[in-house]
Amino acid sequence: MANGTKAKPSYVYAIIGISLVLFLLGTLGWLVINGRTLSRAFKEDLQVTVILHDNTRDEMTKKLQTVLSQQPFVKSATIETKEDAAKKFFAEGGEDFTELLDFNPLYSSILLNLHSEYVNKDSLERVKQFIMQSNIVREVDYSKQVVDNLNANFRRIGIILGSISLVLFIVVVILIDNTVRLAMFSNRFLIKTMQMVGATRQFISRPFDKRAALNGVISGAISVAGLWIVISFAEAQLPALKALHAPALLVILMLGMLVMGVIISVVSTHRSVVKYLKMHVDDLY
Repeated sequence: MANGTKAKPSYVYAIIGISLVLFLLGTLGWLVINGRTLSRAFKEDLQVTVILHDNTRDEMTKKLQTVLSQQPFVKSATIETKEDAAKKFFAEGGEDFTELLDFNPLYSSILLNLHSEYVNKDSLERVKQFIMQSNIVREVDYSKQVVDNLNANFRRIGIILGSISLVLFIVVVILIDNTVRLAMFSNRFLIKTMQMVGATRQFISRPFDKRAALNGVISGAISVAGLWIVISFAEAQLPALKALHAPALLVILMLGMLVMGVIISVVSTHRSVVKYLKMHVDDLY
């Protein structure tokens, strides 16, 4: 009874400790998910302008739009007429060419937004070559500098976050392992006593493993709840974050936190039980 009573505070501390480190890892995971979503949003916001030859008939323009919309690399395709192009030109501060010219020198075009995986130098070049096969296309234009900068910056950010995640994961495993082993330290005499009265290793370890699994679930649930509170608070303060919301990835992250808490807790507990079973009684003091 004394040993059981003594062990309870250790379990509480273990649950709190595991919850904190899982929460830190989950928060970083959320930042990584947001980074990927933000990268995809920026890439898909980049427009590829398909400039058409002057006097292209409307039905030919719509036909090309339909063909492009059906391509796997196209997210959306919008027609911009000569009149629309002029309005945009004036809105962006361009000079009123109607004062010098009696015609609109701009061209009709189709504005494409591509799926993020196609927004890179090689893929865009292949897309350009494909579109240029149409005899009504005058030019395919996009900002190569913006594409290069986007990919370079997000690649750099990805490497940094990936490195931090790996280091933090290793730290989390070590911290949880040490926390569980410290909690099991108070049960060392109980474990050895059960062995001395003839209990098998499996019989001794089973209740501790079950308790460890329960502790892992509780710790994981606490860390998930904490992460959800942080996400809700952050999105309430910065509504723009809601646009980055990725429910499927968040569910995977939170399930991963639960599973990690259980696995590391059970493995560390079982290792501690086996360790104390192998130790001589005098070494327990």
